[in-house]
Amino acid sequence: MDKTSIKTIAENRKARHDYFILESYEAGIELTGTEVKSIRDGGLNLKDSWIAIEEGEAFIKQMHISPYEKGNIFNKDPLRERKLLMHKREIMKLLGQVKQGGLTLIPISVYFKGSRVKVQVGLCKGKKLHDKRDSIAQRDAKRTIDRAMKERNR
Repeated sequence: MDKTSIKTIAENRKARHDYFILESYEAGIELTGTEVKSIRDGGLNLKDSWIAIEEGEAFIKQMHISPYEKGNIFNKDPLRERKLLMHKREIMKLLGQVKQGGLTLIPISVYFKGSRVKVQVGLCKGKKLHDKRDSIAQRDAKRTIDRAMKERNR
C-alpha cells in the first residue's frame, strides 16, 4: 500500500453538527492487532467520543471498536481509553487552549494513512441552538439555489 494513500474509515458527523471546528490536528493512535483488524472490517464508532489530556498525554475516550470475531482471548474492552500519539508541544498547546478558551477536543475522523491508523483531532467550540438553526437554514437555502440553477441550465 502506498504511504500517502488515505482511506477514511469513520467520520463523526455529529461533531460537525454540534461544534464549530476551529483547528484540526493529525494524531496516531495506540491500538492492538485485533483492534486494527476490526477497524479494517468497519467496526468503529466515533459517536459520543471525546479527547482528554491527562498528565501530559492525550487519550481518546468512549470510542467504540467492536471486538474482532476471530480474536478470542486477544480482544480488548471495546470502550477502553486509547492513547493518542502526538508531539508534546502540540499536546501542551491544545491543553492551554482548552483550559483558557472553554474549547473541547473531539475526534473528527479516523482513517488509514498508508498502513497506519490516524485520527483527525478537532479543537472545537460548541454551537448554540440558534447557530444550529442558522446552519440548517443555510444548507437548505444552498440546496434550493442549486436546484434552481440546475433547472435553469436545462
